[in-house]
Amino acid sequence: MQGKNRQPLATCSRELLAEFIGTFTLVFAGTGAIVVNHLSQGAVTHLGISFVFGAVVTALIYALGHISGAHFNPAVTLAFWNSGFFQRNRVLPYILAQLLGAVMASSVLFLSFGQVANLGATLPIQGNWQQSFLLETILTFILMLVIWGSGLDRRAPIGFAGIAIGLTVGLEAASMGSITGASMNPARSFAPALISWTWQHHWLYWIAPILGAQLAVWMYRYLSNGFSDLKH
Repeated sequence: MQGKNRQPLATCSRELLAEFIGTFTLVFAGTGAIVVNHLSQGAVTHLGISFVFGAVVTALIYALGHISGAHFNPAVTLAFWNSGFFQRNRVLPYILAQLLGAVMASSVLFLSFGQVANLGATLPIQGNWQQSFLLETILTFILMLVIWGSGLDRRAPIGFAGIAIGLTVGLEAASMGSITGASMNPARSFAPALISWTWQHHWLYWIAPILGAQLAVWMYRYLSNGFSDLKH
């Protein structure tokens, strides 16, 4: 997963398509597993859903990371931009491509299965938004820290970023998914909320991941000597 892409906006159609496809696949597979788990009365299991999310992220990073940087997440895109590793004029197009891909995935799931399990919409357990806000912030902080350390730091072992990031997503989904939904990604939460019209406390699934990712920018700036140890 990379943040550097310095071409003019007019030349990034392939990158935007990769972000669309990647986010579509992430939401289709991950929230699709939630829907199928509900329909099969728990056959997939919580750990199975967590594995699907982690596995699809790993696969997508290796499949599309060399094309678009494999953001698939508005919070990641904003973090790369704020740290100087992503052009400002590409932030909005990337986020729109991610949101469109996610919405398309939720739409396909709705057409295929109907209004099942709110299409995997993320909701705080027992409506405890304060708890979920804190946890989503921490989860995204950890995820973004792993992205920096494994994907951009030149001191990291080469070729293991996809595994490290995918494992982080899977582990965080397994540990906190039953409490917050373990979104860490506004696009992943927005699409099922829109298609199933499930908006309770939805705001926190934007603000908390973005805040957590920005805190990771601040932390890794210090850990990497002002980003001097990162690939430019």
